[in-house]
Amino acid sequence: MHIVVADPLPASALDLLRASGWTVDARNGRPAAELAETLALADALVVRSATNVTAALLESAPRLRVIARAGTGVDNVDVAAATARGIVVMNTPGANSVSVAEHALALMLALARSIPAADAAMKRGVWDKKRLTGEELRGKLLGIVGFGRIGREVATRARAFGMELVAHDPFIAPRAVGDLGVALVTLDELLERSDYITLHVPATPETRHLINASTLARCKRGVRVVNTARGELIDEAALADGIEAGVVSGAALDVFETEPPRDNRLTQLPQVIATPHIAASTVEAQELVGTEIAVCVRDYLREGVIRNAVNFPSIPQEDFVKLRPFLLLADRLGAMAAQLAAGGAESMGIRYYGPLTDRYADVLGSAAIAGALRRFTAGTVTAVNARAAAADRGVEIIESRSSRPRDFTNVISVKLRTAARERWVEGTVFENGSARICSLDGVAVETPLEGTMIVLANEDQPGVIGDVGTALGRRRVNIGSFALGRNEHGAVGVITVDATDDQSLAGAVDDIRKLKPVREAALVRL
Repeated sequence: MHIVVADPLPASALDLLRASGWTVDARNGRPAAELAETLALADALVVRSATNVTAALLESAPRLRVIARAGTGVDNVDVAAATARGIVVMNTPGANSVSVAEHALALMLALARSIPAADAAMKRGVWDKKRLTGEELRGKLLGIVGFGRIGREVATRARAFGMELVAHDPFIAPRAVGDLGVALVTLDELLERSDYITLHVPATPETRHLINASTLARCKRGVRVVNTARGELIDEAALADGIEAGVVSGAALDVFETEPPRDNRLTQLPQVIATPHIAASTVEAQELVGTEIAVCVRDYLREGVIRNAVNFPSIPQEDFVKLRPFLLLADRLGAMAAQLAAGGAESMGIRYYGPLTDRYADVLGSAAIAGALRRFTAGTVTAVNARAAAADRGVEIIESRSSRPRDFTNVISVKLRTAARERWVEGTVFENGSARICSLDGVAVETPLEGTMIVLANEDQPGVIGDVGTALGRRRVNIGSFALGRNEHGAVGVITVDATDDQSLAGAVDDIRKLKPVREAALVRL
């Protein structure tokens, strides 16, 4: 594996990646052209906030499987472009939560007690005690916009100061905050009631300029605004107007729309405390962020474990151990169905039986779609972009769940239809973790789902097995296993064979097709 680290990471994180025997190219501040060159062979790219991962840059990374952002925000990564290329984008949303929350509280205290002004006066030799009378945080109402990990950490610390707490987060259910002493309210109510407002939401088109002239006009007069999240959340000109008009008593800002700010109007106001995007810049947070992202990259590349992904469902480690063989099963079932159908897919039906497959149906379905589409396209298709790739190609995806009892606890069924025909395969995972076929075109047949297979459909009559074995023997193709199934329409067989040269295999399949009882013979490689 080749890992490119484009921004600073602690030595412990780099050592963790190198311990897997991988090449780690860690150089900071490379020009875009140089970075593009180094990505030609990269399996993973690790960045912080300094490197912009654009669609153009990704064009230079044909092997890239994961982009890892050491930090929370991924606004410097073109997630849509990465997803389209089947690349997982990961971040570390919780690693710096405590550091950011502590900085937010520090800024509130600094606003309440005019600490920067007091310090500046002392340094000028001025004893300005009377002018610098402050106020307590106790009893003030704090409005927390965004109640994720950082917002909750802020609430925990603010409660210790005796503050009243309300929060606005449309993605949090009221029951999730019931024991935290925080009331969920509308944004309007939060604006109208809060003495302090602290922002902890990502930068999205919906949250851009969340604090603007209109929202400030709805705020309680004398409100103080704290932002340790993203600069784009605030219309800086509107905030400066609000401060100068006396609507806003003060603001404490760690982030800005342009960093460093080119227009100093806001930062030069005496009511504003400004810090240079350092909320997450603690020794502890930097170490934890770096180590956590390195672990995420290592586990994904080595084991396939997806954690903290922003463009694919994350799977807890304890569930992934059980789910991993089913992900392989789903991928191989899709690949097998596509090879048997031998044509452009029009629709793909996936049915899930059993508690495990039902719980992770979305993820398993994506794996099955990826397995099938890789046979139809030269582009990179993974579970990350499989559904989008299917939509682009006009392949209808039909998914369903069934509680019908089966011979196995968890079963995945894949039915792929082309303009000419339909093929249907079902499989399960045995206790030893091996993927198995349990049904082929509605006929019960059980055999390993791996390696190279020859799939037969034939008249159910004596001598067929012997003739097939003879045909393979003449071509010196060795049989690993031979599984049979039959119904009123005839028989099916799945023969696993040892790896051999393509010419011998193709010749053997052609010889089998010429046998009179054989209706069909197809080669499947997994």
